[in-house]
Amino acid sequence: MSQSPEYKDCSYNELYALQVLDESMEPEFPKGCVIVIEPSQACASGAYVVIRVGEERWFRQFVRDEAGSSKLVALNEGFHEIPLDDKDWLIEGVIVQRNVKREVKHYKPYLANNGEG
Repeated sequence: MSQSPEYKDCSYNELYALQVLDESMEPEFPKGCVIVIEPSQACASGAYVVIRVGEERWFRQFVRDEAGSSKLVALNEGFHEIPLDDKDWLIEGVIVQRNVKREVKHYKPYLANNGEG
């Protein structure tokens, strides 16, 4: 169940960057690449997100099926899916850009599957 925190200043709307520290989102996001996050609590199914589930933060693909069930998916099949139904969760931001060795790719987190296919 998603919750809305109260944000008291405009810094909430500023983009920020993080470095990917594991292989869970490979091959799209290789270990060591930089992702740019736009703070947002909303996204379309298929968007890449930074999300808090309970007390843990995850970088995963957010997937919602036709029945309304939501889960987090790692692109690397060696990592498990995280079902979100009946859990306390909050999308903290959506990935809008990836930089791998100066090669930049942009994402459209408000369009289903990032606007692809």
